[in-house]
Amino acid sequence: MNSLRKTSLVAGVFYLLTFVSIPAPFILYSSVRASDFIVGSGPDTPVFVGAILEIIVALAGIGTAVALYPVVKRQGQARALGLVASRTLEAALITAGVVTLLSIVTLRQDGVGAAGLVVGQALVAQYAWMFHVSQSFIPILNAVLLGSLLYQSRLVPRALPVLGFIGAALLLAVWFAVLFGLIGSVSAPAGVAGLVIGAWEFSLGVYLTFWGFKPSPITAGM
Repeated sequence: MNSLRKTSLVAGVFYLLTFVSIPAPFILYSSVRASDFIVGSGPDTPVFVGAILEIIVALAGIGTAVALYPVVKRQGQARALGLVASRTLEAALITAGVVTLLSIVTLRQDGVGAAGLVVGQALVAQYAWMFHVSQSFIPILNAVLLGSLLYQSRLVPRALPVLGFIGAALLLAVWFAVLFGLIGSVSAPAGVAGLVIGAWEFSLGVYLTFWGFKPSPITAGM
């Protein structure tokens, strides 16, 4: 296995790891996002499991950009650096969101009771917007930056970055619609946009893991 194949394998595995936290916001965090969580009862374990999964996703996201950087910088160094920065910002927001939810758990364990309801609701709202930025807006930047690099270099079939461009356009429209209150963050348009951008990242992860880079002028001398 040559160094290029190792690079594509590592990047592909990291991309697939970014999907491990899918259950977190919809299942594992369902209790902590309830308005009465602080005064309620029940296990905190699902929140801790979700936090671990999201931290894995944050680190894996950075890993995708760092692993691909030595190759894609040959097509465009500024965009390659931008991808690393974008992924790092995404990871920071994901981690901040995790800390926000763990803070709610701490408040309940400390027995603040009804006095902490307003604070708990504020933290939930903060997490919702952090999630909206980190998982809806920043993936648009990632798709445009990496998609343009892969499309020009032909390191993967061009259908993959085109799918990323389509997903980015849909997600951008949905992001502004949610921002201005035209639709809810949980809605059919948001679901469709999320599925398309998710399909782009998952397909890229599968392709890099099992097939690797296609022959390209930018890898000829590597």
